[in-house]
Amino acid sequence: MKASLVLKMGQQLTMTPQLQQAIRLLQMSTLDLQDEIREALESNPMLERQEDAEADGHASEADPLAEAAENHETSEKKPEPQEPPTPEHADSSENTTDLERIPDELAVDTSWEDIYQTSASNLPVADSEDWDFTATTASGTSLQDHLFWQLNLSSLDERQEYLATALIDSINNDGYLESSLEELLAGLDPAFSFRLTELEDMLAHIQQFDPTGVGARDLRECLLLQLAHLDKHTDWLAEARLLCDKHLELLGNREYNLLMRLMRLSEDELRAVVQLIQSLDPRPGSHIEETAAEYIVPDVIVRKDKDRWVVELNPEVAPRLRVNSLYASYVRRADNSTDNTFMRNQLQEARWFIRSLHSRNETLLKVSTEILTRQLAFFEHGPVAMKPMVLADIAEAIEMHESTISRATTQKYMHTPRGIFELKYFFSSHVGTDQGGECSSTAIRAMIEQLVAAENPQKPLSDSKIAALLADQGIKVARRTIAKYREALNIPSSTERKQLF
Repeated sequence: MKASLVLKMGQQLTMTPQLQQAIRLLQMSTLDLQDEIREALESNPMLERQEDAEADGHASEADPLAEAAENHETSEKKPEPQEPPTPEHADSSENTTDLERIPDELAVDTSWEDIYQTSASNLPVADSEDWDFTATTASGTSLQDHLFWQLNLSSLDERQEYLATALIDSINNDGYLESSLEELLAGLDPAFSFRLTELEDMLAHIQQFDPTGVGARDLRECLLLQLAHLDKHTDWLAEARLLCDKHLELLGNREYNLLMRLMRLSEDELRAVVQLIQSLDPRPGSHIEETAAEYIVPDVIVRKDKDRWVVELNPEVAPRLRVNSLYASYVRRADNSTDNTFMRNQLQEARWFIRSLHSRNETLLKVSTEILTRQLAFFEHGPVAMKPMVLADIAEAIEMHESTISRATTQKYMHTPRGIFELKYFFSSHVGTDQGGECSSTAIRAMIEQLVAAENPQKPLSDSKIAALLADQGIKVARRTIAKYREALNIPSSTERKQLF
């Protein structure tokens, strides 16, 4: 085989570094994007926040992100509040620093806070608008930590502390003891020679801890522990104990007629007993959250300005960036030194990063605006008015690829007057109607919720009945589809929803 050179012409798609960066930023969530911006500001001296630069009085290059925000601005800008004029004859002592105001010697009864204002005093107080109760109180304490804290308040010897630690470690997040006492006893240190009665006594001690009902081995014991903490004069307390102890399974199966015969109660009396039991907590440990509160920061904001809806970018998500003109002026074209080459590369990367952010924001605005246009009925009337829509519809409308729309709607959130929704929420499949139209699956779920909320608790609607009611409205949905939507909404079956009152 003879080797030869062949000249050939062709076309191929190449992913440039700039395009790769733009795609990577587009598919990032809000938190990831903020981390990326923070890292870029720390690593690239050519980048700076526009707010910081304006505060320092630096003149920098035009910011394309600012230009994009101004082009999509729909409401008039509010005038910025002006600082009050400084009095001409101000006290010269106000211009001195805090350190200069500290005297050499303090009086005996003088506290440090009276002379020098510490940084802790700058924290928001409970009466201020900046006060966030959840952020300052969500410590992320687990149920085990809560139980160990109470254990430390008890006067126990070494053997008892060992047993209590083993029991608390076996309690799950709902407050139930996962292992049997026999299994726990087999796993204990044989050097202590524990007896089963010791383990039972220690479990009874832990079951007195808060929350009431913790340490139970099953639902029956959990409810009985909570009933034992009620006032002995509580109405129907004895009947509630008997029902939980002997007939709890019948109550779970809604066998009310059989319960009335076995307990010799009338319907009104049984209703009072069931109400007392329903006031108890079947998962006492679930109220002690182990994780701290998490927040969703929306990428776009949809609001109604007078008679029309507008879409705006959330300025807190992507701050305005620009190139530092002072550092950029140091770059010389003809200089190939190491320092100049580094600065030139940093300048190019800074411009690419700003353009990528600009492209991300423009794409989010286009997608969100098109979603608002197509789902305007949702914003006016709620989920029941949601229209069927797929990614291809948005891609065709704004002339972008479907994969780009998928990246732009994943982990991106929209703040609306009806709540915060992920952009994916507005996309749903459809079913046909008798008139030849289409109905969104999201709208069908909302209709199912409305029907269940308005049903008679003593005669709840079955899946077949819900399908028939939707058919009366011209929406043909199979019974198994209703069951699938109902389970997705965490709505129990008609048998489990049936109530005595």
